[in-house]
Amino acid sequence: MRRVPEVKWAQRQDKVFITVQLPDAKNAKVNLEPEGVFSFSASAGAENHLYELKLELFDKVNVEESKINVGVRSIFCIVEKAEKGWWKKLLRGDGKTPHYVKVDWDKWVDEDEDNGAGDLDLGGMDFSV
Repeated sequence: MRRVPEVKWAQRQDKVFITVQLPDAKNAKVNLEPEGVFSFSASAGAENHLYELKLELFDKVNVEESKINVGVRSIFCIVEKAEKGWWKKLLRGDGKTPHYVKVDWDKWVDEDEDNGAGDLDLGGMDFSV
């Protein structure tokens, strides 16, 4: 049976932060397409349940400049927007945001407070993957 992990997100004018909350993920695969399609799969838990996720982001992204860090407790992605600007929401379409997608208030900055300085403390994460 396929399961869906919880996702938290926040944005800046030039990037979107996506955190997939899945402790002890094994074989984590993240795929990002220029059209703004974010796909994730991994297994986790004692029974190695399969977790999958596909998000159609609000707008196009710059795949080459985006970064992904697979950590012990979560998978953290810095997705560079193709064009600077604030998105009204994370996902395209008129539907309601899925229950597993939540705002990451720890990383959130309001549009009028975004000074573009990239002031997020990444805690020494390694993005060399």
